[in-house]
Amino acid sequence: MKADQVLFEDWHPVAALEDVLPSRQYQTRLLGRTVKYNVRPDGDIEAAWTDEGIDRQMLARRKYGALWLSFAEAPRDLFPVPEFAESDRRVVSAGSTRVNVSGLRAIENFLDMAHFPFVHTDILGAEPMTEVLPYNVVINEELDEVIATECRFAQPKASATAVEPIETQYTYRVTRPNIAILYKTCPPAPERWDVLCLFVQPVDEDWCIAHTIMCYVDDVNSDEQLRRFQQTIFGQDLMILINQVPKRLPLAASRENPVRADVLATAYRRWLRESDLHYGAIRD
Repeated sequence: MKADQVLFEDWHPVAALEDVLPSRQYQTRLLGRTVKYNVRPDGDIEAAWTDEGIDRQMLARRKYGALWLSFAEAPRDLFPVPEFAESDRRVVSAGSTRVNVSGLRAIENFLDMAHFPFVHTDILGAEPMTEVLPYNVVINEELDEVIATECRFAQPKASATAVEPIETQYTYRVTRPNIAILYKTCPPAPERWDVLCLFVQPVDEDWCIAHTIMCYVDDVNSDEQLRRFQQTIFGQDLMILINQVPKRLPLAASRENPVRADVLATAYRRWLRESDLHYGAIRD
């Protein structure tokens, strides 16, 4: 379980910051363990997990619009997302949704462009324009990330700011087994990217909580309008996710039947397989 120990010693999201109120006690589950946290009057966060009836302290930090916890004494650094430091961006949570699949399943669905015209009809895609055009995927060994670039898709309503159909440009980053970041065309500022983060909390091997954080350039829509648009998208994905069988993600190469549209998902599975990850996966 070496790779799973690395997972245990990393940072994990447990809430959107805007949902964490001071002087309240919160309880959730993370990697099959009960965790508790609260914000003290001085603003510091107290967090602990229960191990054989004993509460053990956890590290906590606020970053990228989310609250992160770690079981480790010295967890690895969080991945960089410099756009969150840009003062003119809106950081808005699109909600946290509990889903009966492993976190790995939720991430793979997020990476799938082929379903846009069929699941997100007249928003992120529409028939007959169903083709996923060729794009590039690399596993960056230095960063230990899966990165897909030059992704393109014709979309009737690419975002809350879109006023007409456009060909949307995408870049995907998978920075951790349960973390994916999407950079997409920003209609009001075409020279920049909107950033959509799927921070998945692995509750246990068959359940997860998807925390969706938007980091957008948008001075037109209200927070509620941004939230409503993204929740519509996730609500459509939810119907796909809850019907996934099996709940965990198969990683064996023999279980894959890739086509060109699946290049990113195939690379993601290979990256997980080579890391020897077991938690939330089926390896045989």
